[in-house]
Amino acid sequence: MKLEATQLAAQNAPYLDTHDRSWDILRQQMESKGLNTKALLQQLSDLQIAIPSWALGAGGTRFGRFSFGGEPANLEQKIADVGLLHALSRSAGSISLHIPWDIPEDPAAIRELAAIHELTFDAVNSNTFQDQPGQAQSYKFGSLCHHSAEVRAQAIEHNLEVIRIGQTLGSKSITVWLADGASFPGQHSLRGALQRTQDSLQAIYRDLPEDWRMFIEYKPYEPNFYSTVIADWGTSLMLAEGCGPNAYTLVDLGHHLPNTNIEQIVATLMIKGKLGGFHFNDSKYGDDDLTVGSIKPYQLFLIFNELVYGMANNTANNPPLAWMIDASHNLKDPLEDLLQSLEAIRIAYAQALLVDQEALADAQARQDVTEAQEILQDAFRTDVRPLVREARWQDGGALYPIQAYRELGIREQLIEQRGMHTVATGL
Repeated sequence: MKLEATQLAAQNAPYLDTHDRSWDILRQQMESKGLNTKALLQQLSDLQIAIPSWALGAGGTRFGRFSFGGEPANLEQKIADVGLLHALSRSAGSISLHIPWDIPEDPAAIRELAAIHELTFDAVNSNTFQDQPGQAQSYKFGSLCHHSAEVRAQAIEHNLEVIRIGQTLGSKSITVWLADGASFPGQHSLRGALQRTQDSLQAIYRDLPEDWRMFIEYKPYEPNFYSTVIADWGTSLMLAEGCGPNAYTLVDLGHHLPNTNIEQIVATLMIKGKLGGFHFNDSKYGDDDLTVGSIKPYQLFLIFNELVYGMANNTANNPPLAWMIDASHNLKDPLEDLLQSLEAIRIAYAQALLVDQEALADAQARQDVTEAQEILQDAFRTDVRPLVREARWQDGGALYPIQAYRELGIREQLIEQRGMHTVATGL
């Protein structure tokens, strides 16, 4: 299904007067501080978040999975669902494919369908953390790090295949995440595994198209619990620098040990010009893959504060960042969960745009710790939702996306069209 502009306009009509009043109050407040509201609206409009192709269905845990019905059973239906998200939010303008879960049989037709929904293709993602039917070599004990040259060659070729598929869709980047590691001391040589991974990544990088980028992701644990080969941002950065200028570190907000200072990691990588992008989610204990902003909204704001400053003071020529949501939806309607995440990301970005960077720098230079905190928290505590709604409305989206989603009966229509028992590929 596809939402029409007339449907959204009719949905917005009863709420426009209330929105206009709240937006006018906030606009006057911001302009009294010298902020350019037109520029802010454009910056919010420009921030587009990729939706991974596997995220449109109900996720699960090791103990169970509970479907919501109407889940997309193929890539065409997944693109349609991302189109729904983008129509409602105007902030989900791209889709990120995970191979081999979503290999397009007819790339030209898939590109045409994506264009109908105003979508582009973000990074393509390889998968060497699972064995696929008919696969010659197993990844049970690793892929790019494996002792066996045959296993490594198979994993390298898979990544090259992913790049070739991405080229047919107009993608310009590949994300490599490895489950490679060990669950027990002595299981493998820590040094040997790291060196083999570097060699394998370099082999992939040698065939990377000149206008492409490689994103190297990291994770401290799971599915291996003694060590992972790429356990932290420093290892990812080292491997990226060992590949070449078009290789970058990718930060997943859940891929850190508890209480890690992620905003400091962001600042460090941007100073080096090596921050490739983000996978957004939230966590309480580990890689919980919860709705963005549901647990640590202040941390998300602080991360965006570093991003906003880094993008405005890009001395290392860090390239434009790739943004993607990477969360699991095992209790909520997946589309509602994604709409909440998209809203949380734009809210945190809007709050960060309000930070008076000159005043903050002055307070820092004077070692006025109290004033520096007040400046940050004044921006964080500003209710920017009218600003976010105005940006979305000006772009033709829904003032209240989840409310519109429910009132339009979208999940019910998807169930009627697809049935109760479809399962999204990759889940």
